[in-house]
Parts: sequence; C-alpha cells; structure tokens
Amino acid sequence: MNTLLSRITVNPRQCGGRPCIRGMRIRVADVLDLIGNGLSHAEILDEMPDLEADDIKAAVAYARQRVDHPVLAAA
Repeated sequence: MNTLLSRITVNPRQCGGRPCIRGMRIRVADVLDLIGNGLSHAEILDEMPDLEADDIKAAVAYARQRVDHPVLAAA
C-alpha cells in the first residue's frame, strides 16, 4: 500500500496543492472522475497515456484512505 501511495504527490505550487499523480499535473480527482463516469482502467490509460496502471490503483487507494477516518459524534 505504501508503494502505491508514494505515487501521490502534493505540491502547494502545483494544481492548487491538490493531490496529483507522480508530480504530474494529473490530479487524483481527475482519475476518480473518469472512474466515476464509467471508464475502465484501460480506457483511462488510453485517455491519459502518461499514466500507468498502478497510478489508477494509487488514486483509488488514496481516496479510500482519505474517507476512512473515524467520525466523532457529539454526545
């Protein structure tokens, strides 16, 4: 998992500090949008030839990690 997540970079001077893939200007959100719109991994790789299969897996793993946090409810 750490190897995949190392593909995600955050640079305040790039893409407004949003998480990107391997320092490129391809945001994690862009990859997730394509998945959400029903594109297969193969179609995404055709659409964005600079991506690698593990980049797509990394984007999903990053998103999963970001939403998997405890929520504290007020008592």
